[in-house]
Amino acid sequence: MDVRFWGVRGSVASSGSNVAKIGGNTSCLELESQGHRLIFDAGTGLRSLGDCLMKSPPVKATMLFSHLHWDHVQGFPFFSPAFMPTTELTMYGPGADGEQQLQSVLRKQMEPPNFPVPLSAMRAKMDFRSAVPGGVIETGPFRITPFDLPHPQGCIGYLVEADGCRFAYCTDVEMTLESLRSDVGDVLSGVDALVLDAQYTRDEYEGRVGPPKKGWGHSTNVDAARIAQSVGAGRLFLFHHDPGHVDTQVEDMAEEARHYFPASEPARENKRISLG
Repeated sequence: MDVRFWGVRGSVASSGSNVAKIGGNTSCLELESQGHRLIFDAGTGLRSLGDCLMKSPPVKATMLFSHLHWDHVQGFPFFSPAFMPTTELTMYGPGADGEQQLQSVLRKQMEPPNFPVPLSAMRAKMDFRSAVPGGVIETGPFRITPFDLPHPQGCIGYLVEADGCRFAYCTDVEMTLESLRSDVGDVLSGVDALVLDAQYTRDEYEGRVGPPKKGWGHSTNVDAARIAQSVGAGRLFLFHHDPGHVDTQVEDMAEEARHYFPASEPARENKRISLG
């Protein structure tokens, strides 16, 4: 199972030489195994992924959305494969009504005055479905388990099992080791790789630097590392970097996280990892 990061930033995209090493695009990950492809979230990183996929058409993928806040859907209007009639996309919206909610959000963001090209202009075959926590999604070699995460308006994490490996994607979650629910801990137990929200430093979260961030729906680098240590993860990728954090700040946060969990590192755009 191969993982590639296409967007690792949170809230809004960043640009400039001081974020170039980590990357400035918002959330988007790609998983591949045995010729099958999963795409997690459709932040601005989806545009570059789409450009890459256009080099080897036709495109077939399963897209899974953690939630529908704008930084996780805003790249979809720029996803070139979606305009091709040969493309096949199976698209999972979060929650029991995820099918309807996802289609509605994607359509509305492409309506005037937001965007000049409507969703109906996309000629790809799109099969909208719902990702229900506790259920199981099976496609190709992948067995995918959605589960609830604490975040304003809700968020879904995904556990992916394939090739004898376990991978967990947990963006946009406000969680400490003390608040870690047993059901979430059970899902994450022993994962080979854990992608976990780590947007804030402890000083930012507590309000010692800037306004307090409690209740904003995101975790700290230290809390992410403590959780990874507790669940026995193989590797931790700190994710959903704050748009105001430059490369050196993100690297410093990863170094602090390693004091609590040595296998911590920042998620970086274009980073590839192979599991198994």
